[in-house]
Amino acid sequence: MNQILLTQKGFEKLSQELQELKSKKDLLVSRIEEVAQPDESGEDGLAVQLKEELALISSKLEKLEEVLAIAKIISGNINTNQVEIGTKVRIKLQDKAEKEFFIVSKYEADPARQMISDQSPLGEALLGKKVNESIDFEAPIGKLTYKIVSIASIV
Repeated sequence: MNQILLTQKGFEKLSQELQELKSKKDLLVSRIEEVAQPDESGEDGLAVQLKEELALISSKLEKLEEVLAIAKIISGNINTNQVEIGTKVRIKLQDKAEKEFFIVSKYEADPARQMISDQSPLGEALLGKKVNESIDFEAPIGKLTYKIVSIASIV
């Protein structure tokens, strides 16, 4: 896995999520121990369900630990000459209103807050572009042309 760039807020959010998953895992392990009956021949349906949930949480925990182990927190030294992870980009669709997006890693992406992944179709189209450049973007409604109005650091 390559290095993952995260904002400070993104790193903190993932770290908190990791702690919550660890707590949830501990609770599940305790709950499984409570419902497991060693003398019974078959497993109780609740125990099976809890074990499945534990496996899912353990998998998420492992992935999150891997991400945080190789994550690099973006510092204030962001190149604002071109769009990259850690930049805020303002774009304009033909002669319409401007939109602002924050380019982040897929682990921080939150489209509802205009935080788009560098791996999303729009994020990929914007990466490496400079102010006043136009990009063609294939959206569900068809081909759109955006012009980059400004680029700034988000850290």
